[in-house]
Amino acid sequence: MPDTTDADGLTVGQVSTRLGVTVRALHHWDEIGLARPSLRTAAGYRLYTAGDLERLHRIVVYRELGLGLDRIQAVLDDPAADVPGALRAQRAQVAERIERLQQLGAGLDRMIDAHERGLLLTAEQQAEVFGARWNPDWPAQARRRYGDTTQWLQYAERSASRSPEEWQAVADAVAGLERALGDAMNAGVAPGSPEANRLVERHREVFASYFPLTRQMQVCLGRKFEADPGFAAHYDGIRPGLATWFRRIIDAGARAHGIDPDTATWQ
Repeated sequence: MPDTTDADGLTVGQVSTRLGVTVRALHHWDEIGLARPSLRTAAGYRLYTAGDLERLHRIVVYRELGLGLDRIQAVLDDPAADVPGALRAQRAQVAERIERLQQLGAGLDRMIDAHERGLLLTAEQQAEVFGARWNPDWPAQARRRYGDTTQWLQYAERSASRSPEEWQAVADAVAGLERALGDAMNAGVAPGSPEANRLVERHREVFASYFPLTRQMQVCLGRKFEADPGFAAHYDGIRPGLATWFRRIIDAGARAHGIDPDTATWQ
C-alpha cells in the first residue's frame, strides 16, 4: 500500500464513529479480508478511502439483515453472486423470526393476563365449564389473597396455556373425584384403608392441575376443607359429613407416609 497522510482517508476510529461499528469489528474484517483499508499513513496506521466506506456500508446493511460474514463476502466479491436471491432467502428467514416473535409476544400477553387474572375464561365460559354455581369473582378474590405465593405463580403458568376444553377436562376430573369420595364415604370406606389412600393420591393428582401439592400441603387443605364454612358447605352438600371424612382420610394417608397431621405445615 502507498504511504499517505491522514487527510487522504479516515482512520479506524473515525470509521467506527461514522458507521456505528466497533474498532474491534473493523480489525476483524481486515484480518479475514472482508474489508481491508486501502491506505496507510507513513506511521503505518490504517486509512479507509471513499471506496472502502462504500463497501463497509454494504457490509453493515447486509449484517443487519442477518447475513453471515462468509455470505456477505461471497455476495460482495463474486461477480456471479445472486444478490437478489440471497436477500430473498434472508427475507424469508426474517419473516419466520417475526412470526416466532409474534407468537412469543402473544404467549407473554397470556402469561401476564394469567398472573393478573388467574383464569383466562370469560364469565360465560366459566359458567359453562364450572357450572351455574360458579362465581366469576372467585379468581380475582384468590389473586388478592394468594397472588404473592409460589402456588399462584404455578397456577397462572398452567392457566396461561390452558384452553376452555382443557379446563373442562379439569372440571370433569374434579367432579369425578368428588363423586368417588361421596360414594366411598357412603360405602363405609375407612380412613387409612387402601381404597381411602388411593382416593387421597387421586386428589393430589387432580389438584396438580392447579399447582403441585405435597402431602403436607394436602393435610393443610384437608383442615381447610373441614373448617372453612364455604369449603365445608361444598363438600357436605355432596354428602353430609363429607368434609370431615375427607379430612380424616387425608390425615390417615399422611400418617402412612410418616407425616404427623398435627404438625404439618404448608411446604
